[in-house]
Amino acid sequence: MTVSLNRLRSVRMSLAGFLLVVFLSEPSVAQTAEGNESNFQIWVVALGAVAIASCYAFGLRWLRRRASTKTTRARPTQGTFSDAELDRYARHIMLREIGGEGQRRLKQAKVAVVGAGGLGSPALLYLAAAGVGKLTVIDDDVVEISNLQRQIIHTDQSIDLKKTDSANRAIRAINPYVEVINFTERLTFQNSEILTLHDLVLDGSDNFDTRNLVNRVCADSGVPLVSGAISQWEGQVTVADPARGYPCLSCLFPVQPDRDSALTCAEAGVMGALPGIIGTIMASEAIKMIVGAGQPLRGRLLIFDALWGDFRVVKYPQNSACKVCGVARKHADE
Repeated sequence: MTVSLNRLRSVRMSLAGFLLVVFLSEPSVAQTAEGNESNFQIWVVALGAVAIASCYAFGLRWLRRRASTKTTRARPTQGTFSDAELDRYARHIMLREIGGEGQRRLKQAKVAVVGAGGLGSPALLYLAAAGVGKLTVIDDDVVEISNLQRQIIHTDQSIDLKKTDSANRAIRAINPYVEVINFTERLTFQNSEILTLHDLVLDGSDNFDTRNLVNRVCADSGVPLVSGAISQWEGQVTVADPARGYPCLSCLFPVQPDRDSALTCAEAGVMGALPGIIGTIMASEAIKMIVGAGQPLRGRLLIFDALWGDFRVVKYPQNSACKVCGVARKHADE
């Protein structure tokens, strides 16, 4: 802006000098008809230059006001929406089930996503685009070239970077109004308290030890859990919420499968688009729960068979003998 102001001053000084030359030369030029014609042409040029300078000054003032407006919109008051945010979330706000109040809840929500891989990638991207105010990305891994077939939050330029850093960069590129926190440690019992600081947890981890840990911490702290899993051509999603009278993951899977029947994606393979479908459903469930819309998958397991294009939903009850959320656990704590 300083450069533009200096340029404007320079133009004005040049015009002043030009007009001074015109006035000083006027007596000699006006002596003949030919001189009068030349004088008229000079005045036309001078007036045209003045008009150009005026238009330049007007344009400069308009650009300054526009820049000032953009600066103001980029710094909304806490708890409110800037004009840019209202434009960004307009399609959400138009929905009867979300509206302005639902969008405000999304902005105030704190969501932790365990795993920035196949399931975490689409979930994080859609939660960020939806306007979730605070996202914590939990992953201790780095990006490898074999991840790029399905982990769409990462790019070729992200190879060898921490997945949290790569995801952070992608989220900010989609929505600069979202606060992103990196948690680059492997989730353990000792550091799992971070999950309790959030309103909702999404688990897209690829091993049963982590899933069981996340389920137990969420059940103990009363934090709802959206859990997803994939393998080969099949994926599944459910919502564990025992604090509100619904079953947890251990009610559904009371016995951890043996090593041979619980292969990872690296061992069993996975169709690339499958985690995108399941991860997007996880994000959808999270948005519904935050704004209070519809019926989340509490006590229901959604199963998708991509090979045959088949969706199924299986209901399952809360198990009173569950070692995590059932009566047996409560008695043990007492």
